[in-house]
Amino acid sequence: MIGKVLLVDDEAHITRNLEKVIPWEMLGLEVGGVAKNGVEALQLMEKEAFQLLLCDIRMPVMDGLELVRQIRERDMPCDIIMLSGYQDFTYTRAAIQYGVNDYVLKPIPYDELTGVIARIMSNQRNKLKQQQEEQQKLGRMIDLASEKILYDIIMDYTDFSGSHWLFSGDENQLRLQQFIMIVLDLDVSSEQTRDWRDWSDKDRKLWNFAVCNVLREKLQHNGLHHAVIQTRDGEWCVLIETGMSMAFNRDVIQGWAEMLLTAVRNHVKLSLNAGIYRDFAKVEELSEAYKLVQMGLQLTPAHNAITFYPADQQDSAVADQAFWMNAEKLIGAVKRGDHSAADQEVDHISRQLQQLCEQDGAKVKPLLHFFVLHLMREMKEMAVFPREQEELLWRRLDHRFGIKDLLSFIRQLTSAVSERSMDKKKQSEHSITEAKTYMDRNLFRDMSVEEAASHVGLSTSYFSLLFKQTFGETFIEYVTRQRMEKAKSLLAETQKSVAAIAREVGYAERRYFTKVFMKYTGDNPTDYRSKFGLPVRGTAAEGLEDEG
Repeated sequence: MIGKVLLVDDEAHITRNLEKVIPWEMLGLEVGGVAKNGVEALQLMEKEAFQLLLCDIRMPVMDGLELVRQIRERDMPCDIIMLSGYQDFTYTRAAIQYGVNDYVLKPIPYDELTGVIARIMSNQRNKLKQQQEEQQKLGRMIDLASEKILYDIIMDYTDFSGSHWLFSGDENQLRLQQFIMIVLDLDVSSEQTRDWRDWSDKDRKLWNFAVCNVLREKLQHNGLHHAVIQTRDGEWCVLIETGMSMAFNRDVIQGWAEMLLTAVRNHVKLSLNAGIYRDFAKVEELSEAYKLVQMGLQLTPAHNAITFYPADQQDSAVADQAFWMNAEKLIGAVKRGDHSAADQEVDHISRQLQQLCEQDGAKVKPLLHFFVLHLMREMKEMAVFPREQEELLWRRLDHRFGIKDLLSFIRQLTSAVSERSMDKKKQSEHSITEAKTYMDRNLFRDMSVEEAASHVGLSTSYFSLLFKQTFGETFIEYVTRQRMEKAKSLLAETQKSVAAIAREVGYAERRYFTKVFMKYTGDNPTDYRSKFGLPVRGTAAEGLEDEG
């Protein structure tokens, strides 16, 4: 990128010589303007940006020192080299006070001046590169934070309301976005995925991690701003952010889904199905959209590798949705260990199936079979059964049997869970308590919900559900709140620098810590500390970063 230099001198032959003698192109610059005094220079700088200013000190109308003073007062970003025939130190000192980068005496030694310009522009480019890298790093951290929040929104664990402090800063931009939702799912009923059930937990985690990486790299390579969220073992929700002016083009979106499925098939050697929500989804619609797509993938007996949901057949979709709602109630009752409620939901499902049989008898058996698979996957997330018992249940499902057998299997499954519910509840309470202790010990570093769940031997989705049920807030809400409360105490009671406090509470990037702190308290860290009368430590730049 070519930068622009502004030459300011009331002697025309000086500016002409500077234009001709200095190798501007080699220095990555071009002469973007020439002025005879400070007033003309300011007028040019108000119209366009200049990266470098070469300016004489003594000029009519407005001299060089007054020009530099006004440039700094107006916060015009520009490096400055002063040119002067005066060796009086008073001028030099004044120039330094105004933030001039260098001072060259006339007659101008052009070789020396070229070296000065080269050094200044090199520093400028390095500084710009560092700022861009820091901004990218900060942006990625914000993306990761948003991804964690999006997980809670999709799983319906958090209330996306205007009063929620987590959504008062950068993440509030989520409200202004619309998303394309693609749910990628492993068909656990297919012959190709039978060995998936035999993999160890370690192998399965590595496999899930590999799929996430492939999806992220492919989306990033194609310039699609995205979030990849693993919703459960063998299922991912891909969100692609789009502009509000974009039309919903099925062919383009299907092409993206095909691209992702091909990438996973080529790099991880697994075949997935893709369910696409049939319209754009705003952030407050994500949870409902996810449920509809997941319903379509799980309860449609036969579908293509890529399908848009809800289906076009409205009557079928309504019937399926009613069945799905009761099915979800049954799974919720089973997760709570509520045997009575589970029995009631099984009775509701039985009556619904009778009605569905009257409408389309051929559809009922495969529909029910797919639901039982879904129920088994949810039980697997909860680690309800020992591995041997789980394998026996899976093998039973490998056989095609009648509707009565399937209903009997559901009752057997729910009864087995209920029998274990009390022990499981005590074990879960112990696990969550242990996880909380682990989290509190590790607030100083970047800790993921996956890490906390793995520490106590739970799946991420089940851990997230239990955590919300136990503490009334999500993992990220709890961790962020604890970090901010610790930061408040350190700011109020110690003289540690803001950067040191940021690191101590788990934020490697100081500016990101400042953004989160301002969302939580309404004050930047420096202003918050000043309320307690403690002296502010650190450089002036730290205070400016707080304001940023």
